[in-house]
Amino acid sequence: MANPPIRPTASRGQGQLRIIGGEWRSRRFGFPDAEGLRPTPDRVRETLFNWLAPYISGARVLDPFTGSGALYLEALSRGASMALALDVNANAIASLRKHLDTLNCGQGQLLQSDALRYLEHQSPTPFDLVFLDPPFNKNLLLPTCALLEDRGWLAYHAWIYTESESTPSGLGLPTGWRLHREKKAGNVHYALWERNSG
Repeated sequence: MANPPIRPTASRGQGQLRIIGGEWRSRRFGFPDAEGLRPTPDRVRETLFNWLAPYISGARVLDPFTGSGALYLEALSRGASMALALDVNANAIASLRKHLDTLNCGQGQLLQSDALRYLEHQSPTPFDLVFLDPPFNKNLLLPTCALLEDRGWLAYHAWIYTESESTPSGLGLPTGWRLHREKKAGNVHYALWERNSG
């Protein structure tokens, strides 16, 4: 029997997100407003998870700049075996923790942490899928990609999703990453990359 939809928890000073597919489809959650927080729009998320449909079930997922948690929750809803989300914003992490409790989800892990500092450590286990949607205009994307490669965070054939201000072909991402799909929504370029190096 399908779970009944949860009433939106958004209030003044909050935004809303809707889970598009999977176990928690159509559930809505609030998230705190914060500078630089740009939840991935529904249309973009739907496109992305259509691209990822063959690979999401059972995947280990990393979301270093989770913000609202839209991609993180969507991945868990669609069958990821575990997902780790990081964010420097304590309110964002606290909000997501409440959502996981509401959903009775034990596969989600959350840490209030600066992504670059956390990724400097060697990963004990590589991840199959990484969402990279850092705040724009802070030069975070390239150093994050370098740390993912250098510190063993990526499985051999990992998938990496990026959102950026500039075209994917001009980002200068690691040479072992092959551009699989790309699109543009407004001023945001989004792309899915496949890692082909060990």
